[in-house]
Amino acid sequence: MPTPIPILDLKAQLAQYRDAALAAITRVVDSQSLILGAEVKAFEADLAAYMGLEHAVGVSSGTDALLVALMALGVGPGDEVLTTPFSFFATAGVVARLGATPRFADIDPVTFNLDEAGVRAAIGPKTRAIIPVHLFGQMADLGGLYDDPQAPPIVEDAAQALGATLRGRMTGHHGAATCISFYPTKNLGAFGDAGAVATTDPALAERLRMLRVHGAKPKYFHHEVGGNFRLDALQAAVLAVKLPLLDGWAAGRQANAARYAELFAGSGLVERGLVTPPAATVDGAHVFNQYVIRAARRDVLRAHLAEQGIGTMVYYPGPLHLQPCFAGLGHGPGDFPAAEEACAEALALPIQPELGPDALARVVAAIRGFHRL
Repeated sequence: MPTPIPILDLKAQLAQYRDAALAAITRVVDSQSLILGAEVKAFEADLAAYMGLEHAVGVSSGTDALLVALMALGVGPGDEVLTTPFSFFATAGVVARLGATPRFADIDPVTFNLDEAGVRAAIGPKTRAIIPVHLFGQMADLGGLYDDPQAPPIVEDAAQALGATLRGRMTGHHGAATCISFYPTKNLGAFGDAGAVATTDPALAERLRMLRVHGAKPKYFHHEVGGNFRLDALQAAVLAVKLPLLDGWAAGRQANAARYAELFAGSGLVERGLVTPPAATVDGAHVFNQYVIRAARRDVLRAHLAEQGIGTMVYYPGPLHLQPCFAGLGHGPGDFPAAEEACAEALALPIQPELGPDALARVVAAIRGFHRL
């Protein structure tokens, strides 16, 4: 079998920061200050500066970032939170955990994201917040909703899109709060679970900091019921080492995405409707945390690529509105057809910046071979 091309190879970039990460870990180990503390404060300051914001609050995971952001906005029983049915489960799961109801709007079939018209049509009298997911590294374009003072608070789910921009503004500048995941597979990944919530609102930031430590301020004096959402110092130290490399990694992914586009354009696959490459909006910068095509006979193609040693991933095999745990919402097949179609056709290809042009050409050639072109 040819040399494997994994969907993601974290070891391939390790040499770029390994020594610095080990030094940072050793510093934390020697300090024995392991929860929050100076390392977390330093990383929070670095992250806020990178995003051009006043506040970044480190938390325990991307899921907890979404959860604590909604808690800070007062979401609870009787409320509805509007989001996409085509996303990782946490986006809607955190809504249900608070006793609120997830409501969905269908996606734009070109970008896989929510759009302004669909969201405006779905806003109802109980809508307490909106969570646009910046899927695969591209910001959801909600147009004027981002700056509409009459709109419900917007919580950006930027788990896959740290550093992406829309009309000259980076993630973090389009809502009340922006939630980030540092899961190891993200474009800025920790050595385990970690996350953050960024905001321009000092009062909201202060509430987030209180909620992440069981609603206490000071310690042992609990003003409300929060949670244990603290960021470990070890993760913060590693993330601080990797953050300066983020833009370079994004540039590598963008270059590989451009090369894929060239290869697909000359492959015969696109004009025959066998593959649809991802579309990047002209109004923003896509950081390509994933490179997701639409593919005919997706599951059979995926098996063929696996036989060729080429890793792929399906994001996501089932839409949120049809998950068994949400059966009580009363949705059925056909309610959000664009999301359901994406679940049947979307296929992520290897995009990591360490991949060379020969590897990308091999991926496209393997897809052509499957279709006998």
